[in-house]
Amino acid sequence: MLRDEDRIFTNLYGFEDFGLEAARARGDWDNTKDLILKGRDWIINETKESGLRGRGGAGFSTGLKWSFMPKQTGARPHYLVINADEGEPGTCKDRDLMRHDPHKLIEGCLIASFAIGANACYIYIRGEFYNEGSNLQRAIDEAYAAGLIGKNACGSGWDFDLYLHRGAGAYICGEETALIESLEGKKGQPRNKPPFPAQAGLYSCPTTVNNVESIAVVPTILRRGAAWFAGLGRPKNTGTKVFSISGHVNNPCNVEEEMGIPLKELIEKHAGGVRGGWDNLLAIIPGGSSVPLLPRSICDTVLMDFDSLRDQRSGLGTAAVIVMDKSTDVVKAIARLSKFYMHESCGQCTPCREGTGWMWRVMERMVQGKARIDEIDMLFDVTKEIEGHTICALGDAAAWPVQGLIRHFRPEMERRILQYTGTQRVAAE
Repeated sequence: MLRDEDRIFTNLYGFEDFGLEAARARGDWDNTKDLILKGRDWIINETKESGLRGRGGAGFSTGLKWSFMPKQTGARPHYLVINADEGEPGTCKDRDLMRHDPHKLIEGCLIASFAIGANACYIYIRGEFYNEGSNLQRAIDEAYAAGLIGKNACGSGWDFDLYLHRGAGAYICGEETALIESLEGKKGQPRNKPPFPAQAGLYSCPTTVNNVESIAVVPTILRRGAAWFAGLGRPKNTGTKVFSISGHVNNPCNVEEEMGIPLKELIEKHAGGVRGGWDNLLAIIPGGSSVPLLPRSICDTVLMDFDSLRDQRSGLGTAAVIVMDKSTDVVKAIARLSKFYMHESCGQCTPCREGTGWMWRVMERMVQGKARIDEIDMLFDVTKEIEGHTICALGDAAAWPVQGLIRHFRPEMERRILQYTGTQRVAAE
């Protein structure tokens, strides 16, 4: 269990003010100039050594991602873009970080932008986050007024501008290239890669897109040292993570914990346990709605980190833990997610545009049992035709929940079909 002295987000619950004075009292903006003066290579190497992996879902090395940016700034400026869209169902960590601890993000933006040679950074925030956006904008204004950002930021000699951009609430704009398209004023649709954003991103200039949490932890890592962060969690799954726990628990919450904490311990210590006790648990989606669910038998022992969950054919994703007790109609729950992904598909790729709607219609029949047993295999085959065959990962995100359902709850799907078939036969007779 994470010790209090190792917590990065000390105002996660908003018990203190989010303003600059309170943020400084919590340790933000402390010797930021000295961190910048240590140079780009030091910042990138320290971030690599810490083992920090992207907290937006993909889990890619943050320092390595920064190192892909061109070393020299030529005719084209460099940009840092912060993905604060947070549209994944079950995920609500970034909104609390921006509402209660915005200066951690702003300081992280300055340091990360310097590391990749960007004089400008855009925070793309989900439009519905009105209060979060208001707090963040106020914090940005405070940082400008104090000389922490702007011309000669923190007295470091580096000029840095930060802009808040409100999106229109499209899930697809959480994908980095669709986010860039939206930021440019176009329809949010993913781009083909290559070229990757580090070569041609925002306005066709070198760009790095990072998640809110990934950037907000950087200043603390640099102050306390890469070895400190790397000492938390497990090898290749280091540091702390903000988990969003929702669903059938006694105390839904956001909580910062050590990577690799057992899932059962996470829920029982921080969320008050499963409603009706652990024995009442049916399944858990461990990383936001796009990752496959896990039945109770796996939830008993699985660890909450990238590699442990991947070994169980699921994923950490955004670490949004959605708990379902035995009162849940699990087939209906996954059908509801299928409808979400159908609605949020941008329609650019045929497998996703046609496949998500097809999956949802079949899942609706599966809920009632109005299907044949062999259609379960056909449904699984279709998810495999969608997975990996689209420009972005929305196709995968739509396919995985259905795959997880078939993998772990096929008997329940078959029971419904047989029950419905039997009822129809009796009615006919």
